[in-house]
Amino acid sequence: MNHSPFPIPDSPLFILIAGEASGDLLGAGLIKALRERFPEARFAGIGGPQMIAAGLDAWYPAEKLAVMGLVEVLRHLPELLRIRRDVRRRTMALRPDAFIGIDAPDFNLALERTLKRAGFRTIHYVSPSIWAWREKRATRIGQSADRVLCLFPMEPEIYARHGVDARFVGHPLADAFAMNPDQAAARATLGIPADAPVLAMLPGSRLGEIRRLGADFIAAAKLLAQDIPDLHVIAPMANAACRAAFEQVLEGSGMENGESGVGKSNSNSASALAPTIPNSPFPILVLEGRAHEAMIAAEAVLLASGTAALEAMLAKRPMVVAYRLSPLTYRIVKGLGLLKVDRYSLPNHLAGRELVPELMQDACTPDALAAALREPLRTRRIDPALLAEYQRLHAQLGGDADRNAAAAILNKPV
Repeated sequence: MNHSPFPIPDSPLFILIAGEASGDLLGAGLIKALRERFPEARFAGIGGPQMIAAGLDAWYPAEKLAVMGLVEVLRHLPELLRIRRDVRRRTMALRPDAFIGIDAPDFNLALERTLKRAGFRTIHYVSPSIWAWREKRATRIGQSADRVLCLFPMEPEIYARHGVDARFVGHPLADAFAMNPDQAAARATLGIPADAPVLAMLPGSRLGEIRRLGADFIAAAKLLAQDIPDLHVIAPMANAACRAAFEQVLEGSGMENGESGVGKSNSNSASALAPTIPNSPFPILVLEGRAHEAMIAAEAVLLASGTAALEAMLAKRPMVVAYRLSPLTYRIVKGLGLLKVDRYSLPNHLAGRELVPELMQDACTPDALAAALREPLRTRRIDPALLAEYQRLHAQLGGDADRNAAAAILNKPV
């Protein structure tokens, strides 16, 4: 295995391919860290608004790759294959100094394999969840990537068992959260009353997730509002499309905009963000972005399983993790035995035990969600033992991940 320093020119070209909001965040931090070392570096590929703001020449928006579930992927397969062919053609024509696939393994790994065989240096940033889905995939990932950049400390050891070069670089989200977040400041910024019990609601960053989970999340909040006076709800959405999808779910739940008092604003002004609720069972503020502030402002978080669970842990908030696949996808996954773990959420897996409730598939009902959230919303406190475990895991994940990732790409010591 070649560990010699990576020779690069003064103005290198990096191709980055990211899907979803979490990949956009990782890509933006990586671009900034690489640009610190190479001010004349050029960046192109697929990314979201944060990567574009950091300097990416975007060929396609990141949401084109934000498709999950076997049924959903099949529906979008022709377009995904067309985009992948175009990215391969452009990359081979431009001959970048490195190709960096950021998450989106179903799209990126096959592309990386082709490029690696053609002699390009390939990096895969964010290990797929091999601890949950068939560890032997590590060998195939090594056939695609010259190096895998891992966000979690247990992952490089798994790759080493299969002869794959992998580095733990830390998790950028751990660097983005204070060890003791300021709830009062977050509430003031969002215009949320200091003395109100607040639930943050995050039904997912994909449109399919919002459609499958949104109605049950809203129904759970309605149940909670019956016995928790002055309950407020904040619903931060990943982007404009997710916000529109969630507002459709609200309307279908009998909470139409306007009369229902759905607060809507992208302003930074607290007064502009203050929700007005004349007729709905609880005030609900729908935001575009600002998920970290919303979580910190809350007493508890109801979320779709995924990166949001890690964010809620770093925000030091009690949470309930829910998920529901489409019925066909779920039957296929269960029938083929593809899932190898009993714990789904990152906090529970990192801790090696159940820290937070997980309500999956048929267990994800409004009654069950409300029952799991009622105690932290009533008491408005986090259990000290849970807080201590959150803090321990936060410290384990931290450490300037963006610069570590850039160093690993350049083959420097981490």
